[in-house]
Amino acid sequence: MPIELPRADEPPRERADAARNRELLLAAAERLIDRHGIDHVTMDAVAHEAGVGKGTVFRRFESREGLMAAVLNRSETAWQRAVLSGPPPLGPGAPAMERLLAFGHSRLRTNLQHGRLIRAAGHAGARSYAAVSFAAMHVRYLLGELGVRGDLALLATALLAPLEAPILEQQTVTEQMELARIEAGWDDLVRRVVTG
Repeated sequence: MPIELPRADEPPRERADAARNRELLLAAAERLIDRHGIDHVTMDAVAHEAGVGKGTVFRRFESREGLMAAVLNRSETAWQRAVLSGPPPLGPGAPAMERLLAFGHSRLRTNLQHGRLIRAAGHAGARSYAAVSFAAMHVRYLLGELGVRGDLALLATALLAPLEAPILEQQTVTEQMELARIEAGWDDLVRRVVTG
């Protein structure tokens, strides 16, 4: 039987025990974030919560930023899975306009929820090109389904910009805007782009 080697463009495969440890540590970090908030989660606390030595956490993630970036990546992966195969209207099966509006509301809430996590991840958690591309590609796809004409790449960027964490935090924290108002404004923007 031939041995399958990893392709050059894919990360090396994880051993089963390493994958289990990674999941154990990420689940512990998520529990601590839920219980105490991101600012109070330390590598020591994660090690204690997971029942492993602190060195294990550092070997796995190198730094607190690396750990937070991995938690962020795990959340992003789950969110993308919901968009691609979850229940409608976020997932397939709903009309394109319903999906686009659900996508915006979900992205808005996810970015608001993870704003502190994005900052805690620092440079290690800078939104990867793949994550940004996924959102832009999905919006372009839905705009195409809706028959929108024009430069779909730039229109998708214009629709995604108001959903980014710094803008949302400015609106919700500094300007004290209600989430319902922001969602309604985004829906209005989408309808103008689609019908314009």
